[in-house]
Amino acid sequence: MLVYVPPHPLVKHWLAIARNAATPPSLFRSACAELGRILIYEAVREFLPTVETTVDTPVGPADVEFVDPTKPIKVVPILRAGLVLLEQAGTVLPMSETYHVGYVRDETTLKATPYLNKLPASLSPDDKILITDPMLATGGTMLQVIEDIVARGADPANIRIVCVVAAPGYIVPGLGDAGDRAFGTSG
Repeated sequence: MLVYVPPHPLVKHWLAIARNAATPPSLFRSACAELGRILIYEAVREFLPTVETTVDTPVGPADVEFVDPTKPIKVVPILRAGLVLLEQAGTVLPMSETYHVGYVRDETTLKATPYLNKLPASLSPDDKILITDPMLATGGTMLQVIEDIVARGADPANIRIVCVVAAPGYIVPGLGDAGDRAFGTSG
């Protein structure tokens, strides 16, 4: 799996605020939102389907490119923490559909089990899917979400993950087999 950390000063700035134990909750949420917006831009840079057309401008026709409104990105926030990133997806993506999922992890087995699954019964291999979760620790829940999405017909190459903080060294081996790219910062 490719993990991409944008080399941008604002990413470093907002990550420093998010990681600071003295940061108040409201500022922490703002930092996650700002990081989410930047990371979503990066995650969909070469991912959004587009269409070319012509529009009339005040000085005549112009060739333009739009995000294809017939192919909305499917955003899957992992509850509850993924909601702050979902809000940013709504402000950044021109067309999107939302499918909430919630998982609880058994502290003994560490197995993630869904308590809420609003995924559609089936997905197309052409669907572009963006999973949002601010924190990736062991990778177990993320792996289960990806497996649930792929089991419904999604192509793993069309899944992207947006994560604010990832704990290095704790990612479940084989996670790269299920997803194409993750966009985030290092923990």
